Amino acid sequence: MSDELTPETPEEEQPQKKHEQRKNGLYPGVSDELADSMRTGWADTELHGLKPVAQAAHTAERRASLSARFPGERIVVPAGRLKTRSNDTEYPFRASTEYAYLTGDQTENGVLVLEPAGTGGHRATIYLLPRSDRENGEFWLSGQGELWVGRRHSLTEAEQLLGIPAKDVRELAEALAEAGGPVRVLRGHDAVIETALTDKVTAERDEELRVHLSEARVVKDAFEVAELQKAVDSTVRGFEDVVKVLDKAEATSERYIEGTFFLRARVEGNDVGYGSICAAGPNACTLHWVRNDGQVRPGDLLLLDAGVETRDLYTADVTRTLPINGTYSDIQRKVYDAVYEAQEAGIAAVRPGAKFRDFHDAAQRVLAEKLVEWGLLEGPVERVLELSLQRRWTLHGTGHMLGMDVHDCAAARTEAYVDGTLEPGMCLTVEPGLYFQTDDLTVPEEYRGIGVRIEDDILVTEDGNRNLSAGLPRESAEVEAWMAALKG
Repeated sequence: MSDELTPETPEEEQPQKKHEQRKNGLYPGVSDELADSMRTGWADTELHGLKPVAQAAHTAERRASLSARFPGERIVVPAGRLKTRSNDTEYPFRASTEYAYLTGDQTENGVLVLEPAGTGGHRATIYLLPRSDRENGEFWLSGQGELWVGRRHSLTEAEQLLGIPAKDVRELAEALAEAGGPVRVLRGHDAVIETALTDKVTAERDEELRVHLSEARVVKDAFEVAELQKAVDSTVRGFEDVVKVLDKAEATSERYIEGTFFLRARVEGNDVGYGSICAAGPNACTLHWVRNDGQVRPGDLLLLDAGVETRDLYTADVTRTLPINGTYSDIQRKVYDAVYEAQEAGIAAVRPGAKFRDFHDAAQRVLAEKLVEWGLLEGPVERVLELSLQRRWTLHGTGHMLGMDVHDCAAARTEAYVDGTLEPGMCLTVEPGLYFQTDDLTVPEEYRGIGVRIEDDILVTEDGNRNLSAGLPRESAEVEAWMAALKG
């Protein structure tokens, strides 16, 4: 990474101050003549006739719903700011889910403000960083100037793309500090904005805003369903990519699998939706194994839990447990088929009017029955379920909401989510599993080190459900045939 002209002064300094410092000789190696040259000779690059982003109509509807929920109140939703990774480098930026959901924008420092209007509704304004100022040298003297990090849209361009009036975000904090009336802010993303509102907001009121924005995403609109299907389709191709290179992973490590899937995510989407779990052998028994530095051995299983995030920030979440050599052993198949049967029961329980917990209960019952049948638990099954004894090996819940976050709608109230009722347009995962730890002396040795999870993304429809990830086989014999065809 080149750093020849990177300034050492903080990004927050005012551009005019930087200009004065340069003129006073405080930027070593930058002559007045060079500074004067950098101000001139640049072509006009303003873009004209831009079409709105694909979800502009949907984001307008979402803002209208938010406006109706909090009449007469100023609503402030920040995108967030860059976070330092190390020294003078930053993590890749990912806008807050709520901001992207309401605007379709993904740029750092952005803030959506809904101002109460006299008609009872709100006027929406999006506050953004404008184009870098070339007159005062900001575009090449600031570490976040466009010469360093690339062109950003002008405010006029942003208005065309997003369908929202745009203003300079650098003026917002002062304006908010002086504004009156009730205010709510989405916390945890922009300390500058929160500081400006310190004496105007309360934690309780702001939490109501966060909860509402979470619950607003429980039922997906048509744009969101299409994005989720796009994410899943790319994820299916990513799984196919992995199967084709398992021999190379055997020669290296799980990281080869992680990198292979990541390539598909970056080419077809924005990123992975979460840290990929590429767990081979006994690592599959660690639920959130993201080190991905273990060996990939023939005869072991590979538990691959991964999802592509689209460029509009909707993610898939799919898991398959694959035999690395292409064929399940008898004990692996026994465990896998039990999990498959449990998943089948769980998916069958996903339908409008059903309780959210129903699919979990259905899957857990099947797994409990299997554990009693195998002699690992003493029945009857009802006793096992009442005491949750199966959880020693099932460990986790059977699914969660899915959307812009892999665990979407996480701030929703219990009665609107886990104690709620399924409706058409909800999207959730069904992902039962069995995990037998290597040091678990309560099970026969042949089980130890086997971890199996099967996960699919299920859309609730008017008459039942649709498996968005049905493009990946699930039944054990079909998995083996699929892998054999891919390996040629």
